[in-house]
Amino acid sequence: MRQKRCLTIQDYSCLGRCSLTVALPILSAASLEAVGLPTAILSNHTAYKDWTFVDLSDEMEKSIEMWREYNHHFDVIYTGYLTTDQIDITYRIIQKLKEKDTKVMIDPACADNGKLYPGFKENHMEEMKKLLSIADMTCPNMTEACLLTDHPYHGESISYEEAVSIAKDLSKLGPSIILLTGVIFKEGTIGCLIYEKEKEAISLYETNCLPINFHGAGDSFCSAFVGAYERGKSVYQSVKIAHDFVHRAMQRSYDNHVDGILYGLEFEPELSSYIKDLEAE
Repeated sequence: MRQKRCLTIQDYSCLGRCSLTVALPILSAASLEAVGLPTAILSNHTAYKDWTFVDLSDEMEKSIEMWREYNHHFDVIYTGYLTTDQIDITYRIIQKLKEKDTKVMIDPACADNGKLYPGFKENHMEEMKKLLSIADMTCPNMTEACLLTDHPYHGESISYEEAVSIAKDLSKLGPSIILLTGVIFKEGTIGCLIYEKEKEAISLYETNCLPINFHGAGDSFCSAFVGAYERGKSVYQSVKIAHDFVHRAMQRSYDNHVDGILYGLEFEPELSSYIKDLEAE
């Protein structure tokens, strides 16, 4: 069987377990050829007090032009954190590389707790909507989903009916598969609401909620989902596998008293369990 190839476009934060340092090993564990296109190189992620930053915006399209000379095919293109100006560059790259059978996953990776991350321009969400217009799948958290659909943000706790309404509004922007992550319908649980537009199917997967946040958890979830989905699992199976993988890593990190904001998830020891889940029928 031909090995599938995934291009993931996001920054490389050397320390802190997020973006490419998370995506590449998880996608590789799923037996995909993981190709990373770094948008920037940072000494560490921006939850630290200080960091160094090298912008690679001018190199992004140069890289893909080299690949196009060899007619490389990508089965899936998956984007993560992008600056406002990089969204248009990424849009052009996807337009050039996307073929009829190429799937596109957009992780907005731009907001949390009701507001955009620092440093984005005022038109960031409008630019992100443009990128979503060529997406097949997206996995926003509640803040990102509300900002993209102009729904009011009331925190991560939300009614089931409102979450479904938000998911359907997101699908109107382009993607046919919506993964609304981090939703809380009842105290003590956290889950992912799934909307598959073509099937008009809505489903939900939940686990218990831990009393701590981990930087890069969303990156781990999205990467694990893409890996499972490209292995032929259904959307729901892929969400379950990814959610369980992240939950196990969160529990391990919590038990080991890891500083989740600075160092992210101890996901590496859980990759073997992730692989077992992928190989199960």
